[in-house]
Amino acid sequence: MDEYYYEILKKIALSMFRERLLGIFHGSISAKIKENQFLINKKGAIFDSLGKDDFITLFSKKDYRRQDASIDSDIHINIYKNIKEAKFVTYAMPPHLIAYTLEHDFIMPRDYFGVVRFKKIGVYDLKNYDDWYERAPYEICNYMMNENSDVMIIRGYGVFAHARSAEQLAKKVAILENSCKLLSLSKN
Repeated sequence: MDEYYYEILKKIALSMFRERLLGIFHGSISAKIKENQFLINKKGAIFDSLGKDDFITLFSKKDYRRQDASIDSDIHINIYKNIKEAKFVTYAMPPHLIAYTLEHDFIMPRDYFGVVRFKKIGVYDLKNYDDWYERAPYEICNYMMNENSDVMIIRGYGVFAHARSAEQLAKKVAILENSCKLLSLSKN
């Protein structure tokens, strides 16, 4: 295991967990180590106390290790294979963002940081929950490439994002969550 990437992911995952961007057993975070290799959390990882045993190194070619990895591992590998600037990937479940997507087709931040970073972002409707995990690796990557976007917000599900650094990754998700929280609060 690459110690450098392990330490980065452990630190960022803890910060994201504390901000309620990652759930106790829901969410995923990974780092691209080499062209065909990445480090990702395992199934059942608890993000506030990640140890080395909570991560697994995977390759683009499927093997037996994939069964121990996060359910999102196929999505992460597809993003790494097709989006060259992606060095870190996450699936996060920010509660204000998810709640906001239930009633809106797009997010148009009105706070300074949200406007500067995102302007307006569409909310993707996954439509059928029954086959989502079969479609997700392709639909998420295709959406990001077709929309030339580093984030995909999915109605009632959460957000996938990629970035060149772990800090940028966490910052994107935090800005989106804060913007949705402020939009919701401003309506009351």
